[in-house]
Amino acid sequence: MTERTVRQPIKFGTFIGVFTPSVLTILGVMMYLRFGWVLGNLGLPLTLLTVVLASSITFITGLSASAISTNMKVGVGGEYYMISRSLGIQLGGAIGIPLFLCRTFSLTLYAFGLAESIAPFWPLEWGVPPVQLMAAMIILFATMVAGKSANLSLKLQIPIMAAVGLSMIALFYGVLTGGFHTPEMHANYHRSAPEGFWFVFAVFFPAVTGFTAGIGMSGDLKDPRKSIPKGTILAVITGTITYLLILTALSVTSKVDGSMLAQIDPSAPPVWSKIALFGMVLVYPGLWGAILSSAFGSILGGPRVLQALSLDKIAPKALGRTSKTGQPTFATWVTGGIALVAVALGDLNTVGRWVTIFFLTLYIAINLSAVIERLVGDVSYRPTIRVHWIISLIGCIGAGIVMFLINPFACVIAISLEVILYWYLKRKALKSSWGDVRAGMWSSIARFALIKLKEKNTQARNWRPNIILFSSNPTRLMSLTRVANWFNQKKGIVTVCRTFVGDISNPNVDTKAVQLQMEQELIKQKITAFPEVNIVPDFETGIISIIQANGLAGMQSNTVMFGWTNGIDRIQRLMRIVRIVSDMKRNSILANIPETDSSPSHKCIDVWWRGMQKNGDLMLLLAHLLNLNTEWRQAKIRLRTIVFSEKEKNLMNDKLKTLIAESRISAETGVILNRNNENVIELMHKSSKDADIVFIGLALPELGNEIEFAKNLDQLVIGFKSTILVRNAELSEGELIR
Repeated sequence: MTERTVRQPIKFGTFIGVFTPSVLTILGVMMYLRFGWVLGNLGLPLTLLTVVLASSITFITGLSASAISTNMKVGVGGEYYMISRSLGIQLGGAIGIPLFLCRTFSLTLYAFGLAESIAPFWPLEWGVPPVQLMAAMIILFATMVAGKSANLSLKLQIPIMAAVGLSMIALFYGVLTGGFHTPEMHANYHRSAPEGFWFVFAVFFPAVTGFTAGIGMSGDLKDPRKSIPKGTILAVITGTITYLLILTALSVTSKVDGSMLAQIDPSAPPVWSKIALFGMVLVYPGLWGAILSSAFGSILGGPRVLQALSLDKIAPKALGRTSKTGQPTFATWVTGGIALVAVALGDLNTVGRWVTIFFLTLYIAINLSAVIERLVGDVSYRPTIRVHWIISLIGCIGAGIVMFLINPFACVIAISLEVILYWYLKRKALKSSWGDVRAGMWSSIARFALIKLKEKNTQARNWRPNIILFSSNPTRLMSLTRVANWFNQKKGIVTVCRTFVGDISNPNVDTKAVQLQMEQELIKQKITAFPEVNIVPDFETGIISIIQANGLAGMQSNTVMFGWTNGIDRIQRLMRIVRIVSDMKRNSILANIPETDSSPSHKCIDVWWRGMQKNGDLMLLLAHLLNLNTEWRQAKIRLRTIVFSEKEKNLMNDKLKTLIAESRISAETGVILNRNNENVIELMHKSSKDADIVFIGLALPELGNEIEFAKNLDQLVIGFKSTILVRNAELSEGELIR
C-alpha cells in the first residue's frame, strides 16, 4: 500500500491530549452560567465547602486513575479500559455503558449551556429563544467536527484556552477596580433553590467532572502511562484553585448582590458581564469557547468508549470501525444521535443531575479498582504512582454517599442499571484475553481463609465432607461425582481423580487432554468438582501418596471415596487401601452406584445400624445430607437393624428413637427380629429391596480372613440397588449427629 492510502493516526502529548481538554472541560459551562447561582443560594462558606468536597472526590479519583494507568499500557476507552482490565470484562462493561451515557449526556449538557449563553442575542420580535433547538444544532456541529478529525478538535482548544484566560482576567480586573462588600456567610435557598444544599451540589458537581476528558483520549496518546497522571492531576489542581478564586471574587464585588447572583434568566447575559472589563465583549468569547471545548471533549471521549466496548465484543462490531485517520466515525454519529434524543430531557439543571449520578458511579468503580489492586497485591501491580488504599477507599465511600444524598431515586436507578448490565454480560459468558484482579482477589481471600482454618481445629459441629474421589471406571465417574456432590451440599470440596499406572517421565496418556475432557464433562453435567489426573508407578502406593498430598491447611480431604470394583482380588486391594486410609484418620466411602438413574425422584434411604463401631453417626449424617437434595427430598430415611430376641428388639427400638430425637434428623426406625436365624445378608436384601440406596457400616477384615471377607462383602453389596459402605475413622461415635 502507498502512503496515500495509509495514514498513521496522530498521537498527542500530555498538554494537548490530556491537560488542555481536561482543564477546558473543568473551566466550562458551569463556571460561567451557574457559579453565581450556586453562590447566591449557598453563601460563601457553603460554596467553598462544595468546591472542596467535590474537588476532593475528583482529586482522589484522579490519583486512583493515575495509579492504575501507570501500571498498564492504557488502550482506547479511557476509564472503561482501566476498569475492565482491573475488575474484569463483565464489571468493566457494566461501568463502560453508563460511562458512554455520561459522555453523551455531557455533550447535551454543554450544548444546553451554549444555547443558553446565545439566547440573550435572540431578537425579541422572534419570540422566546428556542433553547432546545439551538442545543440540537450545537450537537450536530460538534459531531460533524469530531467525526472529521480529532486533531482539528484538539488544536481548536489552544485559541479557546487563550479566550478563557482572557475572560477570567477581565473578570478579576472588574472585581479589583470596583467596590467591595462583605460576602454573604449563610445560605438563602428561598431565592432559587428551595430543594436545598444537595440539589445545588448536584447541579455544581458536573463542573469538576471534566478531569476525565483527557483520560478518555487514552487511545490517542503517545505515552498514556506518563500523560494521564501528569495531565489529569495538574488539571484538577488548576481547576480547583481557579474555582476558589473566582467564587471568592464574585462574593466580594459590590457590582452584584446575592439576589442578582441567584437569578437564572436564559434571555439575560451571564452575571460575569456585569462585572468584567468591557462587559460581554471579553466574557462571551471565553464562555462560548469553553463550552464548545467541553462539548468537543465529550464527543471525542464518548465514541472511544463505544469503540472499546465494540473491540471487547460488548457493543456491535460496526461501532469499532475507524476511518483512515483513526477516528471512530460511526460511533461518533451514534453518540451524537443519542445526545440529540437527550435534549428532550428538558434543561441544563435536569441533565446536570443525571450526569452527576452516572459520573459518581464511575468514580466509585475507579477508586474500588485501585483499592482492590492494592489490597490483593498481585506481583504484576507495580504502579509508578503509589496511592494508599485507604485514600482510594475514602474516595469510593465519599462518591457513594454524595451520590445517594444528591438523589436517592436516581442513585438506585443507576446502580440497578449497572447490576442488570453486569448480570446480562455474565449471562453472555464473555471471556477476556487478559488477566484481571479478580483471580488475585479470590486468591487473597482463600489464603486468609486457610490461615484462619489453620488456627482453629475442626470440631464435630463444624465438620463437612471434603471428598477425594477415585474411580477406575470412567463411565461411572460422573455418577459417583454426583453422589459426592449430594453428600457435599456445596459446602465442602470434591476432588475427582483419574489415576494411571505408568512412568511419569514417559507417560502413556495425555494427562492434560484427559483433565480437559473431565472439566468439560463436569460443566456439561453441571457438577461442581475439581478434576485431577495423576500418573503413578504403582496403584496402591500411588493412591496413598495422592491422598496424603491432597488439600491445604484446614481444607485437606477428610473423606476418601472409591467406586465399587469387581473381582475378589480387587476388593482385597481396595480393603488394604481402606485400612491405610483409616490409619491416616480419614473416612472411607465405597459406592456401588448404577451408571444411569432414570428415576425422577427417590422414595427410600435405608441406614443399617449395628452399633458395634462408630460408623453409624457418619452414615446417618450422610443419609441426612443426601435427603436435603432436590432429587432425594421426598425420600424417607429408615434406620434399620437386626436383633435376635423380642427383649433386644424393644431395647434397640427405644435406643434408635432416642438417637433420632437427639440427632434432630427426620427418620423412621425399623428393628427386624430374626426369629428363624435366617442368613443376615439375605435378610438385609429382603428388607431393603424397595430402598433406592442403602448405607452400611464397613468393618476391616481380620488378618488372614481377607478372602472370605471380600466374598461376603461382594455378596452383600451387589444385592441392593445402590450401596454406600461407610467407615468413620475420624471422629468418635455420636459426635457428628449431636
